[in-house]
Amino acid sequence: MFRKISAIVVPTLIAIGIIAYMLLRVWGDLLVALQHMVPAYLIVAVVICVCAWVLRGWRYCAILKSLNYDVHLTVATACIFVSQTANLVVPARLGDFVRVFILNHENNTTYSEGVSSIVVERVFDIIMVALLGAISLPFVLNVPPWFLTVIIVPLVAGALFFGFLIVSGKLQAQNRYIRILLTMLNEIRRASLGICSIVSLSVSSLIIWILDVLVCLAVVLMFGQQIPFAIVVLAIVIGNLVKAVPITPGGVGTYELSLVLTFELAGVSPAVATLIAVIDHLIKNLVTLAGGIISIYLFGDWVIPSIKKALGSRLDGGGSTDR
Repeated sequence: MFRKISAIVVPTLIAIGIIAYMLLRVWGDLLVALQHMVPAYLIVAVVICVCAWVLRGWRYCAILKSLNYDVHLTVATACIFVSQTANLVVPARLGDFVRVFILNHENNTTYSEGVSSIVVERVFDIIMVALLGAISLPFVLNVPPWFLTVIIVPLVAGALFFGFLIVSGKLQAQNRYIRILLTMLNEIRRASLGICSIVSLSVSSLIIWILDVLVCLAVVLMFGQQIPFAIVVLAIVIGNLVKAVPITPGGVGTYELSLVLTFELAGVSPAVATLIAVIDHLIKNLVTLAGGIISIYLFGDWVIPSIKKALGSRLDGGGSTDR
C-alpha cells in the first residue's frame, strides 16, 4: 500500500513544487500579463488541439490495421484519450497500459499486440519531434549545449532501435520470456517497417507535432507576444522530449520549465514565458481530460475497473503480455 501511495504522491509533489516555484517568483507580473490577453486565440488553440487528437486517432488506426485489426477512428481516439487521461494522474506513463486492456476488451487484441502498438506510436512520436527540433536549430541563436544532447540522443536511439528491429527478425529462442519479447518485436516490425507504414506514420507524426506547436503559437499570440516561430518549435520539442522522461504525472512542471528556459532565449520576460508555458500545457491537459471523460462514458462502466486493474498490476510490479 505504501509503495502504491508513494509512487503517485512523490512525483505529484515534485510537479506541484516546480509549478509553484515558477508562478510565485513572477506572480505580480503574471497578473499584469493576464489583463492584456486576447481570449479569441484561446478558442483557436482548443480547436487546433482537438484536430491533433483526431489525427492521433487516425494514426493509431493505421498502426492497428498493420496488426490486422480494423478499429474505428472513434474507438482509436477514445482509447488514446483514456490512457492519456490516466497519465495525467499516475507517474511513469503507467496509464498507457489502460489502452492495452481497452483494446483487448473491444477488439480482442492480445496484450502483446497492445503494448507493441503503443511502442510504435511512441517511437515515431519521439523521433519525429526530435527531427522537428533538429530542423529548427539552425534558426535559433545561443542554443545551450544540453538542448543539442536532448535532440540528438533520441535520433541516434531511434536509428539504433530500427537497426536492432531489422536484425532481431533472424533471432530465435526457447526461453518463454525471450519468445514473448521476440513476438513483440515481430509485431512492431509488421506495424512500422513497411514502406507505406514508414511514410504514413512519419508524415502523420510530423503533422501532429506541428499542430502541437501551433497550439502554443496561438497562446503566444493570445498574450500579444512576437516570438520567432523557430523558438516556439524548439520550445515544444524540448518540452516534450524532457516530458518523455516520466518524472512527474503528465510531465507537469518539467514541461513548463523547459518551455520557459527556451522562450527566455528569445528575450521573453520570465513572467510572460511562464504564463505561456502554463496556459499551453493547461489547454492541452484540459482537452485531454475532457476527451478522457467523454471516452469513458462512451465505452461504458467496465472501463473504470479496467483502469484500476491496469494501474494496480503495474504499481505492484506485475503484469503479463499474454491475452
